[in-house]
Amino acid sequence: MDLFDSRIPRLEKRVARIEHKLDLILAHLGLTEPEPWSDEVNALVRDGRKIQAIKVYREATGAGLKEAKEAVDKLG
Repeated sequence: MDLFDSRIPRLEKRVARIEHKLDLILAHLGLTEPEPWSDEVNALVRDGRKIQAIKVYREATGAGLKEAKEAVDKLG
């Protein structure tokens, strides 16, 4: 593994932390931005398919398992 490959996971985690902080700021300001994937995640939750909803959320956002589960749990 070269130097570039070893930096990718760290950069992905850093981007995820930055996105999380932005989400907190938006929530604090009472602003919402609907995501294009949110309809699919909401439909999966309504259909009782939480695991699939978590997978879709993770793929769309790059979130970790815990963060994705918490987000999906808030939906239903």
